[in-house]
Amino acid sequence: MDLTILGCHSATPRNDSHTTSQLLEIKNHLFLIDCGEGTQMQLRKARVKFFRIQHIFISHLHGDHFYGLIGLISTFRLLGRENDLHVYGPTGIKELITLQLKYANSWTNYKLFFHELSAQVSECVFEDENVRVTTLPLDHRVYTNGFLFEEKPGPRRINKSAIAGLELPVAALKGLKKGQDYVTEAGEVIPNHQLTLDPIKPKRYAFCSDTAYYEPLVPFIEGVDILYHEATFLAQHEALAAKTKHSTAQQAASIAQQAKVETLILGHFSTRYNNDQLFQKEAQPIFENTLIAEAGKTYHFR
Repeated sequence: MDLTILGCHSATPRNDSHTTSQLLEIKNHLFLIDCGEGTQMQLRKARVKFFRIQHIFISHLHGDHFYGLIGLISTFRLLGRENDLHVYGPTGIKELITLQLKYANSWTNYKLFFHELSAQVSECVFEDENVRVTTLPLDHRVYTNGFLFEEKPGPRRINKSAIAGLELPVAALKGLKKGQDYVTEAGEVIPNHQLTLDPIKPKRYAFCSDTAYYEPLVPFIEGVDILYHEATFLAQHEALAAKTKHSTAQQAASIAQQAKVETLILGHFSTRYNNDQLFQKEAQPIFENTLIAEAGKTYHFR
């Protein structure tokens, strides 16, 4: 599972601070999460093949999280895209995008599907045989969701040393991966656990931006491998965080600590601060394994 931060600052883009957008590569999917202004330029810098993006998840309809979407959709058209594109976001996102396409007379030459969200409780919005994506209702000034990306358990792994000399047919190997025991030609039953290893532990990534300090979130993200949580403000501006329904670095760390996550990545920094490392400094006394999001950086989780 690889996470690439395309942008991790709030409000307005600047030369050295890009608004929220991420790429998550998981189980052969390349998911785009939020699409702030300038996202497609960041995608080009990251040398991403645009056609690989088939699903885009938008947390809420504040500009620094979706103003780059119409531009990206239009670029897909100009590049001759043919494969379908699915957009998941709050009710209203279809009207906002299609209105621009209508008055520009620039309808896409590929199928564009909108999955509008309005539920106040967590719901599954995408699922296939490898991955499940569910919403994480958050506490912000407008309707907002985070997203939980979960790998599904894989097959059992063949223990090569245990099967040495058995000369198992392909059908038997497939059966072992599904958890079946192996029956020899003589009728001897060899239990599955003697010939296989447990599947690799499925990974889970939780994206939470934007939100006030919100403890009801904790049960939904308990034990995730990586939590990205907004930290717009430092503790000195906690009152402003409460007023605008954002979080401080300390509050994000508290959520991570309560949820017992493995790794916390802070982002969505206000540009009022000149040093992003201050966020890590404030969070680490509460949750030690805290990282700072950096635009253009890829985090590899194995």
